[in-house]
Amino acid sequence: MTVNPPMSDAEAMRGAPIGFVEFVALVAALMSLTALGIDSMLPALPAIGTSLGITGANSRQFIVTAFVIGFGVAQLVHGPLADRYGRRTVLLWSLGLYAVANVACAAAGSFVLLLVARAAGGAVIAAARVATIALVRDCYHGRAMARVMSIAFMVFMIVPILAPTFGWAVLQFGDWRAIFGVIAVLTLGIMAWFWMRMPETLEPDNVLPITPQRILADWRQTLGDRLSLGYTLAATALMGSLYGYLNSIQQIMADVFHRPNLLALIFATTSVTMAVANLMNSRVVMRLGTRLISHGSLCALVVVSIIHLAAILIGWESLVSFAVFQALTLGCFGLAVSNFSAMAMENMGRIAGTASSVQGFVSVTAGAVIGAMIGQAFNGTTVPLVAGFLLAGLVALAFVALTERGRLFRPAIASKAA
Repeated sequence: MTVNPPMSDAEAMRGAPIGFVEFVALVAALMSLTALGIDSMLPALPAIGTSLGITGANSRQFIVTAFVIGFGVAQLVHGPLADRYGRRTVLLWSLGLYAVANVACAAAGSFVLLLVARAAGGAVIAAARVATIALVRDCYHGRAMARVMSIAFMVFMIVPILAPTFGWAVLQFGDWRAIFGVIAVLTLGIMAWFWMRMPETLEPDNVLPITPQRILADWRQTLGDRLSLGYTLAATALMGSLYGYLNSIQQIMADVFHRPNLLALIFATTSVTMAVANLMNSRVVMRLGTRLISHGSLCALVVVSIIHLAAILIGWESLVSFAVFQALTLGCFGLAVSNFSAMAMENMGRIAGTASSVQGFVSVTAGAVIGAMIGQAFNGTTVPLVAGFLLAGLVALAFVALTERGRLFRPAIASKAA
């Protein structure tokens, strides 16, 4: 198995086909369309429920779940396409179709039609994850890729922080359908930016044919690699807890703390630590390594979740304590997942598109199912959510331990590539 050699800081800055700052900003913008499609819906869920006659607060969660499942399943398609036709072609088509899907959501006259349009939107914008990660992997690998992804994730995290406020602001001037219209316009803007500035990064020698034999062989390689499989499964567990949070947060604010008007503020407060964590990671990962940082943050997530759950059970939970504990938890989440993604792609350079699609399919689709289970377990308290984070952290830690054969917290010198 070939392991890529470490890259210097200078090499990391040379990899982008356009200016480094613009490259990272464009990557973040592409990835942010997914977060915008999920998080901007949160303040609108009650209004959508009323408009379309959705009975039962938990049923409104499927507006988020439908998008995420479509997003996860379709990644299996986008990967081979990105390896055959290039990252640029796949992304341009998907961005155009995503704008159309959001127009369809805005025009939906029933809950079923909305769910279908949401699933379709998630399916086409899945290319923004698959092809974008493959694009980054075309230019960087190892710690350098983790560094680039951390900076991109830092910018990307601003969207989840601001998206509920964006959704709330649109509702002040229009109904929930206007949110989808604005997303369609923003998508077209990013599409134009990408079309004008980003060249193709897939080398002609790396173009792969679309044949069942080749795709199955690449799937086997992706799932047969210890790092790829192990860290994908670890990320899957953590993604499940995050989707559980997204499914539950609106009801937690309305039914547990009775402050639905503070949803955007609390969501921003609990999410900002992910941006801070990724900024910190981008500055230290080249020196400390992905393993030391991600393993430590995963253990910290477990400890914070245990303390938070104990505080709830003894009656100390309040809006302030929830915000503080959740912020710490999501900060640990951000540090772990951004590095897990880089390590899972470490040996996948030749098949970056297909590998990214398989990894994304597993982590997002299974994560969405786990998140739906956490969300549907909502019982008027924060216990299901916090217990979900704790269980996800323990499962992820078990996968990491198996992947590393029990050797956690390896310092940088022990693994030059990670």
